Amino acid sequence: MNKHLQQLIDLSIIDKEIDAFEPQIEEANYNYEAALAKTKSIESDIENLTNEIKDEEVKKSKNELHLAELSQKLEENAKKSSEVKTEREMKSLQLEEEIAKEQVTFANEEIQRLEKIIEAKKEQIEAAKGTLEELSANLEKVKADVDTKLEKINNERQEVFKKKEKLLSEINQKGLAFYQKIRRWAKNTTVVPVEDQACMGCHMVISDKVYADVIKGEDITNCPHCGRILYMKANEEE
Repeated sequence: MNKHLQQLIDLSIIDKEIDAFEPQIEEANYNYEAALAKTKSIESDIENLTNEIKDEEVKKSKNELHLAELSQKLEENAKKSSEVKTEREMKSLQLEEEIAKEQVTFANEEIQRLEKIIEAKKEQIEAAKGTLEELSANLEKVKADVDTKLEKINNERQEVFKKKEKLLSEINQKGLAFYQKIRRWAKNTTVVPVEDQACMGCHMVISDKVYADVIKGEDITNCPHCGRILYMKANEEE
């Protein structure tokens, strides 16, 4: 096989190895980011619940204030009843008292309802804090595991980069420029094998003449359909 063609094949293999590190890095980071996102989500839930409790407590305070006003009004009405002179005044006072008592009942029921809501939200906060504590402890472990994986990946990637640097120092610059031009659009299918007389990049059948040139491997041959660099695998050559 042509030396320059073999170098391009080797380069394409190295480039694939380098590109393969990206999804590994993304996967390692994803585990930590997912755990971190879950932690932040629970922190946000706790904050929202805390704000909701504050709102409910404001409503409760308003009802308690209204209840105090109603109690005072009933006391005043009780004093006025001894001073009533006409039946009309008595009926008016009784009506006011009935309305005030209904409002007292409603206010008490509303306070009880709000207290239950506040208590339920406080329980939710306590449960969320427990979950958050567990997640925070686990987050440190996940971070440590991710750092270990990333360090291993980075070390492996550095070794591949060294192989690429060595190959680039030896490769024909004209052939390299040609390879890089195709790689800009073909990515990791810049150099592809021929199988069953078809380019494995575009899967189109090549002519007998082009196929014969690929088998010989004396020169760099491009697919006449897509322009990718073609080569024949060792077992196919046999």
